[in-house]
Amino acid sequence: MGKRKKWASLITAGLLVTTLLAGCGGGQTSAPASGTEAPAAGSTGGSAPDSSKGTIKIGGLFDETGATGDVGKPYAEGEVAYVDYINSKGGINGYTIELIGVDYAYKVPEAVKIYQKFIKQDKVSAILGWGTGDTEAMKELIAKDKVPFLSASYSEPLTNVSQHPYNFLAAATYSDQARAVLKWIKDNWQGSGNPKVALIYNDTPFGKSPIEDAKVYANEIGVDIVDEQIVDLTALDATSQLLNMQKKNPDFAIIQETWGATATILKDAKKLGITTQFIGLNWAAGEGVITLAGDAAEGYIGVITHAFPYETLPGMKEVEEYLASKGEKLTDHNQKFIQGWVTAKILLEGIKNAGDNLTGEGIKAGMEKIQNLDLGGLGARVSFSADNHRGTNQIRLGQVKGDRFEMITDYIGY
Repeated sequence: MGKRKKWASLITAGLLVTTLLAGCGGGQTSAPASGTEAPAAGSTGGSAPDSSKGTIKIGGLFDETGATGDVGKPYAEGEVAYVDYINSKGGINGYTIELIGVDYAYKVPEAVKIYQKFIKQDKVSAILGWGTGDTEAMKELIAKDKVPFLSASYSEPLTNVSQHPYNFLAAATYSDQARAVLKWIKDNWQGSGNPKVALIYNDTPFGKSPIEDAKVYANEIGVDIVDEQIVDLTALDATSQLLNMQKKNPDFAIIQETWGATATILKDAKKLGITTQFIGLNWAAGEGVITLAGDAAEGYIGVITHAFPYETLPGMKEVEEYLASKGEKLTDHNQKFIQGWVTAKILLEGIKNAGDNLTGEGIKAGMEKIQNLDLGGLGARVSFSADNHRGTNQIRLGQVKGDRFEMITDYIGY
């Protein structure tokens, strides 16, 4: 069986089990569920598994086939893998974790429809989300339903705890990423006058999320934003936008895209002989850019929120152990797989802290107990509190040298 088929089977198996359990009639928070097979020995929560405790259901909104599927698919695979890993260790506090993952293909109405099923039919205790457009569209529902929601969208408005008390962010916001990049540009600028920066993004809530905050911060620290260009997430040509940008002669261009559009920009920039230093925010960075852009990626700088599988870090050992149990290697996966792994790890840490109080309020309180969570170098340490769901504002910067990103900073903020 190929790797793709194996991951699909894991998700399908989760859905099948969910259907069976739904027939048993789960509670509001899905735990405890009756008639569940006892977990294996050994528990992540520090106590022996208890067959009477049952299953904790969590929902997973995945984009595997939509406009951001290039990064969404490996991310989803990482989330599925971590849950499988934890269950192989005996679950959490005696409970088995069941991840119900569904591909919504980056379509907001479909995401809302699946969300409603998670809440009303599956009775999930928490949700691993994905896109900015759908997360922002559902934020009032999430607050009303009191379901902890750990999004892959790092849109800054989601950190407003008074308005969105059940949303949590597992990495620096797009705005914080842009601010950190602008500060790094300012601190390292050796030219005359202020550094000149262009912004390239797609016309979606995800693409536009950091733009206004970036412009405000740039003005505060003395960086000139000289141009903005819109490039679609699925664009195969960015020549006209780059020719327009070239007229403003920016020293740097910050990219808010995923791999496909970023590779298009880098290839067309090389073709046009543009010497601007391109710097991509987190979804515009990763191995896929190098694969797609080829030598046009050389020298490209990316915001690195999570580790690459080729990095030697303490946290990579459990990933390697899990993959070995499946007959796979770290080299079979990419950074977005690690990003999904880490995100699921953070949510399950909050569930562990909740103990047996698996209501939305209980898990929210468990998430807010997370302080300085050590991820073994797979990501910046994460903290939450009752008035702060931001997680972290720390990033690294990596630069493409040959066939990989090499880190050029430690974790930095602004």
